[in-house]
Amino acid sequence: MVLGRLFHYAADAVLLSTVLAGVKRSSGFVPATNNIGDDTMRSVAEKYLGIGETIFDMIQGTVVNSAYFKRDAT
Repeated sequence: MVLGRLFHYAADAVLLSTVLAGVKRSSGFVPATNNIGDDTMRSVAEKYLGIGETIFDMIQGTVVNSAYFKRDAT
């Protein structure tokens, strides 16, 4: 029960990080991690955001090579 809930929260955190990576790629806006005063927490936040970047890159690579997706001409 507890392990399932922990896994669910971890998956939600990864999804949120991936959405933030998508926002960064599409708009250029990024979370201001330099406003975090504690060096350790800043490092954790940057690694957390890096996980989202990695997942986003993996999804993007899969989509580019998939026959189920095509580039929109608009």
